[in-house]
Amino acid sequence: MSLAATYRLGTRLFWRDKAMLFGSVVTPVGLAVGMPVLMRHVTQDGVASATAIFHSTIAILLAITAFMNIVVALTSRRDQLVLKRLRSTRLTDGQILAGQIAGTATQTVGLILLCAVTVRFAADVPFPPDPLGFAAVVVAGSAVLSLLGAAYTAVVPRAELAAAYTMPVFLLAGVSAGAMGPIPLPSWLRPVLDLLPTTAVVDAVRTGDLLVPFLVLAGWAVAGLVAVRLWFRWEPRRS
Repeated sequence: MSLAATYRLGTRLFWRDKAMLFGSVVTPVGLAVGMPVLMRHVTQDGVASATAIFHSTIAILLAITAFMNIVVALTSRRDQLVLKRLRSTRLTDGQILAGQIAGTATQTVGLILLCAVTVRFAADVPFPPDPLGFAAVVVAGSAVLSLLGAAYTAVVPRAELAAAYTMPVFLLAGVSAGAMGPIPLPSWLRPVLDLLPTTAVVDAVRTGDLLVPFLVLAGWAVAGLVAVRLWFRWEPRRS
């Protein structure tokens, strides 16, 4: 078994899980496409509003499709002892997790690009002026959110609670990026929310400035790697 095999295994298990598909594909894609289309037709500055809301919903796509997806998948495979069995093969721990993270990140990137194309034709949302920069920050954001999701599994006691444990992250991502509308926030909280990885990606897409967002993502990547190394659990807790 190779790293490519763990990548294919994680991807195949994901697409076979109908409940997972609805929660981490149908729902976020519906929001990312439906909300811009709605704003395009019900607001006076339709294209501008549709563009702003689509950029905001990228944070929701990252929070659900990358972060929540891998938290639910890894906790389920941990509790079912799939991860333990994979460790008995010739694969290293790093290869096993890298395959899972790469699979989740790839799916997230694909869905974000699909939504970008869809809203271009359904809501007149323009393509980013720097397509390569857009692709780079989406890939980096998807990888970092998937890595952080893998690290976050350490605090989830069992698989049935995984989705519920990710809700605070989803809400923070949506609020910080403006995907949930104009919510009044304390002045001191805005700079803190700007340091979230989801906010960094949305800011890069909106402004085209890549330096600061990539520095933010790099810091979160280091934190995620350290957390995985120190606290990731390969087997369920035994009471």
